[in-house]
Amino acid sequence: MQDTIDAQLDDVDLAVAAYRRAGEWVVDELTLEHCEDVETLAEALRHLGGDTGAIALVSIDEDFFVIVRVQGPRTRVLLSDASAAEDWDLAESVLDLLDETDPDDLDERDEDEPAGDLGLLVDLGVAEEVMEELIDDVDLYPDEALSDLARLMGFGELFDDVVGLTSA
Repeated sequence: MQDTIDAQLDDVDLAVAAYRRAGEWVVDELTLEHCEDVETLAEALRHLGGDTGAIALVSIDEDFFVIVRVQGPRTRVLLSDASAAEDWDLAESVLDLLDETDPDDLDERDEDEPAGDLGLLVDLGVAEEVMEELIDDVDLYPDEALSDLARLMGFGELFDDVVGLTSA
């Protein structure tokens, strides 16, 4: 079991936390251990505080991304591809939190169908429609989609610096 988790964590492309402190964005890398499941990510975010909570942006295996947002005791999540829960513990933990882990439901899902709250970043400048467009864009890798999201929220350069992306 631990070997499977370790192997999956090796496939994390990037994991960052973003939060505002005194009105300024702060972006920090998260450790791979934080990416085991949603609860571990949410707990790490709660320790950061932030003016209005904190956000985790995680890209896995150039295949899908997970966004976790905590605001006080509330945890909101978005999984870009719910079918990833068949192979990835982090993705499965998102569906667990959403109470969407019925195997029949997983089998009936379309490829690349998201799960969770498409509006979790609306107050930060990312409309649901924009989130859907990013998820549906088959030419975007998950890390690029997260970079675009970071840019829309106002911390794109910080995000790119932390994860080592170069702007196109």
